[in-house]
Amino acid sequence: MTSLRPAVLLGAALSLAVTGCAGRPAAGTAYADAAARVSAVPLVGAGFPPDAATAKGQLGRLDVGWGQHWETYRRAEFGETWSDDTDAPGGRNGCDTRDDVLRRDLSDLKQGDRNPCVVVSGTLHDPYTGKSLPYYYRRASQIQTDHVVALGAAWRAGAWAWSPQRRLEYANDLDVLLATDKQTNYDKSSLTPDKWKPPRHAYWCEYARRWVGIKAKYRLTVTPPEKTALQDMLGACG
Repeated sequence: MTSLRPAVLLGAALSLAVTGCAGRPAAGTAYADAAARVSAVPLVGAGFPPDAATAKGQLGRLDVGWGQHWETYRRAEFGETWSDDTDAPGGRNGCDTRDDVLRRDLSDLKQGDRNPCVVVSGTLHDPYTGKSLPYYYRRASQIQTDHVVALGAAWRAGAWAWSPQRRLEYANDLDVLLATDKQTNYDKSSLTPDKWKPPRHAYWCEYARRWVGIKAKYRLTVTPPEKTALQDMLGACG
């Protein structure tokens, strides 16, 4: 779960484009260069999320242990704002991390005609609940950006020992993030799958695959009840 406010961090390739969404388009060459840079960076890691069989194998290899250092967790340990300055999927493309998530997860997408990073409007088909949630630029919405394995859960599972840059990378890794329903994201908080599962049962398989894929990618531990819950959820995969 995250409560970060969006902070648009544009790179040099976007500096020639006028920030915004409406009105006269920026100079054609500058916009084309920025759009090419944005589209060149993949918004998902190779092989992510793992299929069910791969996830089962990864889960079996994860270290099992109880969470540690929960009392020292602070959100700021993972960076104060969204950052494009990482090598994680979506990094260094000149776009705000939240905008990358919206561009990846929304359908009926309309992007800015001055800034290719900006999402003007779209619809989220929320994976956790099945709701269809509209999005409009600079209007209040019911959409939030969720860390599937929440920052607090990652901290307890080993991130407490990482470098600041590694934690910043995790917080902005698009494989870790999903656009979701705001209230459901609040309900999830930093709970592990033995304590919280998506209300939409049909998403349990993919949720478990994503959860295990993240923990394997970052070599995080699982607790015994968490592992049992993940095994059950993966067992429900087709």
